[in-house]
This record gives sequence, C-alpha cells and structure tokens, in this order.
Amino acid sequence: MKITVDLNVLLDVAQNRLPHHAASEEVLHRARLGEYAAVLPGHALTTLHYIIEKHSGTMAANETIDGLLADFTIQPVDKTNFLRARQLPLKDFEDAVVAVVAETAGSQYIVTRNVADFAGVNVLALTPAEFLEELASIDSIEAE
Repeated sequence: MKITVDLNVLLDVAQNRLPHHAASEEVLHRARLGEYAAVLPGHALTTLHYIIEKHSGTMAANETIDGLLADFTIQPVDKTNFLRARQLPLKDFEDAVVAVVAETAGSQYIVTRNVADFAGVNVLALTPAEFLEELASIDSIEAE
C-alpha cells in the first residue's frame, strides 16, 4: 500500500498540534517501520523547512528535513504535474498539486486533515485517524 502525505500532517507532528498530533505521528511512525510506503510531495519540504525554521530555528528545520529525506519517498513536481493540477476542479492549487502527486505516485490514499478539499479527485482522501482505522480494518480482514 502507498499513501501520499499532505503537508498539514507533517506540520501536526513538527509543531505538536493538538489534538491532531497523535494520529499524524502514528501514520508517519508506521510508514517509517515499513508497514506501507509514504510519499511526500517535493514542494511540501520547502514550505515545511520555512515554517519550522521560523518557529524553531535552522537546526530543527534541517534535522526534520534530513529525517524525512532518509525515511520517505519524495515525489518531484514538474511542469506536467502543475499543468495537470490546473485542470482539476479544486479551489486550492496546492491541494490540486498534492492530488496529482498522489495519482502520479500510484497512491491509494491521500492522508490529510482537509479531506473535503480533495472531493472529486481520483485518490481517496482520509484524515490520519480515518487512515489508521482503515489499516485496522484491512488487518482484521487479512487475519481472518
């Protein structure tokens, strides 16, 4: 299984955003353990670095990015992806780019806290908590 992780999930963890931190942290932790593949949109890393650096300093930002680069697949975004994103019926261009990244990477899910923003795209969007519930359901079916 492969998922694409939206920036807001990364920020939940990096900034200890409550009450979302626990589920977002679990999604990333389980990906690091290899339970599924997780893809990060390349453009999200620059935004994440900027936000962490602003609030926690350059060292924290660099360490966060280094950890993500070590543990996750980074999906580059090129002109073709941006053109495809412009064709999607989404209000937010960044969300459209995430949807195209998910399609291009072959992800089964987009894990985001803004599920409604991805209505009408080809990849199912779930919150971190919903995704963890989906995993539990899949695990119980496989155990039968």
